Amino acid sequence: MKKAEIKVTVELDEKNVPETILWESTDSENKDSVPAKAMILALWDHNYKNAMRIDLWTKDMPVDEMKRFFYETLQTMGDSFLRATGEQNIVEDLRDYCAHFADKMGIDTRK
Repeated sequence: MKKAEIKVTVELDEKNVPETILWESTDSENKDSVPAKAMILALWDHNYKNAMRIDLWTKDMPVDEMKRFFYETLQTMGDSFLRATGEQNIVEDLRDYCAHFADKMGIDTRK
């Protein structure tokens, strides 16, 4: 069986606010740590039937990039949900919401 490890390193300031987020994977061709400005990690706890989440962003994460990050996260969640469930109709509704979100947030989705 193939096995991979993902490592996330978060450097905090004196008030425990993230200053840097670095991640790396043993399954990647790139063996260097890669910087990130924000992350959302969600894990499903089968025993308690709930999601365990870690949402972090660095103090220098620009608001316009945070808006784009959420837009893209919602879009890719739709992709994942469709692959996992085959529920095309609800994914189309999510896509409609994503378009509405982008419009309200002033996100240029052509980039």
